[in-house]
Amino acid sequence: MAEEETSEARGQRKTRVGHVVSDKMDKTCVVAITRRYMHPKYKKYVKERKRYQVHDAANEARIGDKVLIEETRPLSRHKRWKVKTILEKAPIV
Repeated sequence: MAEEETSEARGQRKTRVGHVVSDKMDKTCVVAITRRYMHPKYKKYVKERKRYQVHDAANEARIGDKVLIEETRPLSRHKRWKVKTILEKAPIV
């Protein structure tokens, strides 16, 4: 029981790749994840966007960055994900 639990002991955590759409909050950013699926009736591809509030402890992520986020325990009312790595930095304008 005194053993420290690792992520392997808890099982595999979900990960997603998305783009940062807001970084106005302290230690939090909003990441939009877009998925495409075929509509069951009309057989056309539909784009669906879901936005997650993500914990970013170091405030490193900026708007436009491509990030990998990982599921975690509830950190606040809306935050259940954290930034694992920044995959691609947005160009500075």
